Amino acid sequence: MRIAVIGTGNIGGTLGQRWRAAGHDVVYGGRSGGGQGPGGAPVLAVGDALTGADVVVLAVPGPVVAEVIGPHGAALDGKVVIDAANHIGAAEVSSHPAVTAVAPGAHYARAFNTLGWENFQDPPPGAVLFYAADAGARPAAEELITAVGLQPVLVGDAGAIGTVDALLPLWFALVQQHGGNRRVALRVTQ
Repeated sequence: MRIAVIGTGNIGGTLGQRWRAAGHDVVYGGRSGGGQGPGGAPVLAVGDALTGADVVVLAVPGPVVAEVIGPHGAALDGKVVIDAANHIGAAEVSSHPAVTAVAPGAHYARAFNTLGWENFQDPPPGAVLFYAADAGARPAAEELITAVGLQPVLVGDAGAIGTVDALLPLWFALVQQHGGNRRVALRVTQ
């Protein structure tokens, strides 16, 4: 799978490295292309990174998502878009409105936004990642969550984004209760 990770910070860089290690073709998208990103994957201008990508992962700060993807709606249409960005403090935490505004034909998934990057780099045994996804995004989201070393747990389609986003303040509270230890994740038992 060719994956365009938009953003090279802790989340995007960690995910990109894990996916490359799993055999996926990863490129990073940034405001200006050039050079190598985390793990040696090329950093391209956003538009160039989107060319040929099967999956696009939004791993930039939530407040800049609309600005970053705005000029690239046509390139996002029909692609799987995994939204890992958080608009902390905003009424809408996800980037779903921004994605659907510019690329109504994109296959949307909300994932990788409720755990710290440390849990993607070295997942705790048995940890799960709750996600929401449209039917067209579900197979890719599950494959990429599994490739990171987490168990994917579908909460529902895009209508369940709020349920996924509600786990973010829970995770922050658990981190605080554990003295700032960000290697806190959830497990499902049956």
